[in-house]
Amino acid sequence: MFSGLADLAHAWVGFMNPTSIGLGLGGALLGIIVGILPGLSATLVIALLTTITIKLPANNAILVLICSYVGALYGGSRTAILLNIPGTAANAASCADGFALAQRGEAGRAIGIATSGAFTGTLFGVICLAAFTPSLAEVALAFGAYEFFWLALFGVALSGSIVGDDPVKGWLMGALGLFVAQIGQEGLYAYDRFTFGWDEIAGGIGLIPALVGAFGLAEVLTNLADPLEKKLVEVKDSVLPRFREVFQYWRTVIRSGVIGVLTGLLPGVGEDSGAWMSYAAAKAVSKEKHLFGKGSIDGLMAAETGDMASIPGHIIPCLALGIPGSAPSAVLMAAMIIHGIQPGPMMMIQHPHFVYEVVAMTSLATITILIFGLFLVRPLLVVLRIKATVLMPVILLLCTVGAFATASRLFDVYAMLVIGIGAFFLRRRGYQMAPFVLGLVLGPLLDKSLRRGLVLSDGSVAPFFTRPISLAFAVVTIFAILLYVPAFKAAVKRVTGGAGAAARSLIGRRA
Repeated sequence: MFSGLADLAHAWVGFMNPTSIGLGLGGALLGIIVGILPGLSATLVIALLTTITIKLPANNAILVLICSYVGALYGGSRTAILLNIPGTAANAASCADGFALAQRGEAGRAIGIATSGAFTGTLFGVICLAAFTPSLAEVALAFGAYEFFWLALFGVALSGSIVGDDPVKGWLMGALGLFVAQIGQEGLYAYDRFTFGWDEIAGGIGLIPALVGAFGLAEVLTNLADPLEKKLVEVKDSVLPRFREVFQYWRTVIRSGVIGVLTGLLPGVGEDSGAWMSYAAAKAVSKEKHLFGKGSIDGLMAAETGDMASIPGHIIPCLALGIPGSAPSAVLMAAMIIHGIQPGPMMMIQHPHFVYEVVAMTSLATITILIFGLFLVRPLLVVLRIKATVLMPVILLLCTVGAFATASRLFDVYAMLVIGIGAFFLRRRGYQMAPFVLGLVLGPLLDKSLRRGLVLSDGSVAPFFTRPISLAFAVVTIFAILLYVPAFKAAVKRVTGGAGAAARSLIGRRA
């Protein structure tokens, strides 16, 4: 425990320099601006910044990305309050009460409450991140090739639920990502696969061109195809929250923080789930249920605390197991891999201090959103007046430059354009890009682990099912897939419902 505290203190000292603080502030500010602009997303800003920060040292680059991640989800609350349009999907739960307060002339008060909830939620999540990630990662050190295979397959299986309501579409996109990951020279013997004699493809499809195409170019085309109408509510009152008013809802903060972290720990459950579940829990126990949806401070505090607490919650399994739980965390994980940091069980051996550095980064991001959120309210709202016809060409230029700059290959620009145009049409048909990226990231791990395991076992598949951890992951993976079968899901509900009724009956008799 004390060694962990010493590592955390050392990580904090390492980031207490003008360069790191400046990069953290810049990343958070850019994230807030992207979050404020309706239609743009946290995933987009992380993908774009990955290309811009590719030449920075790994720690500084990841610092910028994490600060932009936190900033984007926080910035989305501004449009939810002032426009009744969630800046990101995670801020949808803030629309009802935040916009209702704004219409009553209390927009500043609503922004102050949202800022307080975001700060306390992220801070609560950071504490959980520091407490649980090292322990979970140490347990994962027992993993070998067989366990890595099932871990990667489990992550791809979860692509059915990572976004959207149709698991089949998620699996199809996950499988497409796995296929694209196999293009080029394979990892063990450098044998060309799916290159069709084209030398340019032998290098494979780079992560950065795929990221900026799937999220950057596709986002530009989507915004130009479906422009959003803006009707901004003016901020006339003070945004500084009253301490008494914030402290009054301490139960809401703790309850929503716990819910947010727990939903973040569940792979495939996004930040929006943390917000909605926290909102529902607050309404269930509130003595003022009639105010929810009409300008409830409790409801707004719960929604913003829950969605921001889920960010560190998503980072925990991403670092310890290499399984991202949402679209932004999937792109963040890809960025870590690009910078030479492989999340997962081996991280505590290869980069033992990185967990504490991430804790320090997220803490710095928490402080920056509090500063910007309270003292740069009106200047930040200026970005809402930027026309899409001006903004989208700039983003397209960044996508093109970012795809080319990483390896100076014109092929990467073509790959970005093809993936981006394809992603645009797929998104209009209800197919999301996060499962595609998840398959692209986990594809090499799944491929190498499967073949290494078969080499070690002389071609036998038995160790994949007989080793204890492998067997556990195999059961969990198969169970997770079967849960999408209606008959199996109904049977599980009957069994769990009957067990719950029996337990309640037994407790009632003893009482």
